[in-house]
Order: sequence, then C-alpha cells, then structure tokens
Amino acid sequence: MAVRPILRLGNPDLLKVSAPVADPTAPEIRALVQDMRDTLDDVQGIGLAAPQISQPLRVVLYCLPQHRIPSGAKAQPIPWTAMINPVIEPMGDDKRVMWERCLSLPGLYAKVPRYNEIVIRYSTLEGKQIEQHWQGYVAMLLQHECDHLDGVLYPMRMENPMDMAFASEMTGKGGVFSYDPNEFDG
Repeated sequence: MAVRPILRLGNPDLLKVSAPVADPTAPEIRALVQDMRDTLDDVQGIGLAAPQISQPLRVVLYCLPQHRIPSGAKAQPIPWTAMINPVIEPMGDDKRVMWERCLSLPGLYAKVPRYNEIVIRYSTLEGKQIEQHWQGYVAMLLQHECDHLDGVLYPMRMENPMDMAFASEMTGKGGVFSYDPNEFDG
C-alpha cells in the first residue's frame, strides 16, 4: 500500500462533495482504507477522510488511541474504524465549542462549535450496517471528518475568526492540545 499526499487548504478538491461508495466490500475500497491508514501512521494522525488524499469518496478512517485520552476521562480507546457512507444525525441542539485541528491545515488549532451528541450510521468494509451514539470529543472528531465528505473545512464552521492559533503557541509536549476530561467526555 502507500502513503498518499494530504491535500491542504486552498486546494479546490477539498471543497467538492464526495460520491457515495456503491460497494463497501469492493477490493479497491479496502485498498483505499489501507492507504489512508498508511498515511495516518506516517503523520501520527487519528482521522482522515478520503477526499483529503484526492479520493472524492464517502470514506472516513479514525481511531482514538489511549495516549489521546486525558487522564480522568471516561472515554475508552477506539481501534481503527473505517466508515463507508457515514451519515450523522445530531441528538438535540446542544453545541459545544472545542479546539480542533486538521491535517489539511497543518500547525493550526481553532475553536469550532459542534453538536455534543450524535448518532452516526455507516457501512463497514464487510458491508455490515452500524449505528453508534457518540458525545464529546469523539462526536466532534466524527463531525469534523464527515464534513470533509461534503467539502467543508473547519474554518467554514468557526464563529469567530480570532479563535484560531498555531499549535506551537498553545500545546504541550507532542504538539497536541490537552482537553479537560469533562469536556472530552461531553
């Protein structure tokens, strides 16, 4: 498989709506997900949408490793999960503003309002239909990645353009923002 270049803000392909995947079990979709995993491993990322690597298809890959969960949070690690044709439904109107970042805007963080609770439905690589309920950080992460499928980047969701900062100005060791456990859990 292969590490693929990640498109960056300014590339017009990031603004396009992605096509649904006709067959989630197709070998080319499995190969695409492997390329996404190789790419994420290369940059030590935890989430990527296929359009970010020039594949305008409704495919998302993410995980939540233990080292990204703040001490005291109730959240549990999530293994690598491929979502084919994901659809998000907000659970209520409650939105929270959280710091997030994006591999297509390297070195930046921004405060972005997201629904605190969601239900997400998707197909697996085996064609199984899944429905999950998430809140807090994971809900934000999934909304962020699924936005890419609709050509939306997080600056388009920001309420205040001053709510953006370079990671170097706000993060600790490893360049990752530390969330409060209650904020993380939602």
